[in-house]
Amino acid sequence: MHTGTAIGRCGNLRIVSMIGAALLVAATGRAACASEVVIAPSRMKAIGTVDARFQSYNIEMVEVTGGRFWKPYAQDRMQHDRYSDRPPIDLANPRLRKLAAALSPAYIRISGTWANATYVADTESAPSAPPAGFNTVLSRAQWRGVIDFARAADAEIVTSFAISPGSRDANGVWMPDQAQRLIDATRSLGGRIAAAEFMNEPTLAANNGAPPGYDAEAYGRDFRIFRTWIRRSSPETLLLGPGSVGDSPSPSAGGIRTRDLLAAMGLGLDRFSYHHYGTLSPRCGVHDDPMQTLSDDWLARTDATLAIYRALRDAFEPGKPIWLTETADAACGGNPWDATFLDTFRYLDQLGRLAKAGVQVVMHNTLAASDYGLLDEWSFRPRPNYWAALLWRRLMGATVLETETASMPGFHIYAHCHPATKGGVSVLLINTSRNAPHVVTLAGPAERYTLQADRLQSATVRLNGEPLRLAANDDLPRLAARTAPAGRLRLPPASITFLVMPDTAACR
Repeated sequence: MHTGTAIGRCGNLRIVSMIGAALLVAATGRAACASEVVIAPSRMKAIGTVDARFQSYNIEMVEVTGGRFWKPYAQDRMQHDRYSDRPPIDLANPRLRKLAAALSPAYIRISGTWANATYVADTESAPSAPPAGFNTVLSRAQWRGVIDFARAADAEIVTSFAISPGSRDANGVWMPDQAQRLIDATRSLGGRIAAAEFMNEPTLAANNGAPPGYDAEAYGRDFRIFRTWIRRSSPETLLLGPGSVGDSPSPSAGGIRTRDLLAAMGLGLDRFSYHHYGTLSPRCGVHDDPMQTLSDDWLARTDATLAIYRALRDAFEPGKPIWLTETADAACGGNPWDATFLDTFRYLDQLGRLAKAGVQVVMHNTLAASDYGLLDEWSFRPRPNYWAALLWRRLMGATVLETETASMPGFHIYAHCHPATKGGVSVLLINTSRNAPHVVTLAGPAERYTLQADRLQSATVRLNGEPLRLAANDDLPRLAARTAPAGRLRLPPASITFLVMPDTAACR
């Protein structure tokens, strides 16, 4: 969206777009306060595009195989065990497939820490125990389920491969045998792997299944073997990497630095990938105040992490597109409020920030596991973030529009071309103030979609006042807009509003 320079004050408002006074009077019937936000589609200009599958998601490998994953808070007794056993996810479930398909097109990443030590069996059912050097087994039937699900949901598969001691020779050097088995199984089952990382989070290799003493030099040696193999065996697969997490401007002694990984592995990535979590959950010992998640500092953690990895991309793989292949509010299964409306502010703000910054793909962790899942893991019913994801998919297209002025404290604004309406623009307005409304002035009429909840930590979200829930036969409800005429529009406290407006030259 095009924005201008602030030239005055009116309460807490500030100009982020200016049009001629006469035009504004004609459009609204009255002159806007000289420091209000003015939404003027005719002045918006395109600043870039994102991948058509920009909004994507993870299904952890441990969900596919079954095993121990982060225990939901509803099960309690977290002090005794952070994990709980779970059977393999039912990827044939009609509700799950229908809701995933509504977010298409997307990438589905089957990876995670557990993938680093998963044995690929060449049998329909998994053996009773994994071979030495592995922790779990992926059967052919389970991988067929992934491929069938991806096809039904229009989701391209992204994955990574085992790097645990069982995947290595007597000298500890990585061998591609297991990775080749997964490639071969995928082809024989009629699927394809669109993109792959060598391993999950190599910066945390010491805790992620790698052999003892694994360092950047060993990673570089193994990655070069991996790169040569995948270019030959699956040339259609995009090579992602390094898939790091945890780097900071002042790194501590723990973990391997991404800079050292990149220096050791050499050039040759197709896409530069990284992971981001703004914090750790209570499962891993961090207890944040839920209300700080609406603060500008909390939301800006997305920018801080991107700045670190973009600088590394520029230094080692300049110009390569950036993918965020794993993200959520909090690592270790999510915070207790991540299944409520409170986290929806972070979810949509993060998508808006990253699209504006040029990140091409954002993969939410997870689709349906633990507290950060878009769907409840037992019922597959939508959580508030799912409804937000659905609105983003339907309203925010691949062309990103300009906002010259940074979002002001407590108010964030993003704009994209509408994905289906020629000339249409969708504007996302996020009011993070819990008490104060925000007023904008529309230069023309708009369709309005406003998300609110009775309580911020509510599992039920309302769209234009109506609770969102599945209809009969698990059909999605009609996401009905309200008409907003040209002129002043009040945005309630703690609300998220999408506006759809016509006639934007940048979107024709």
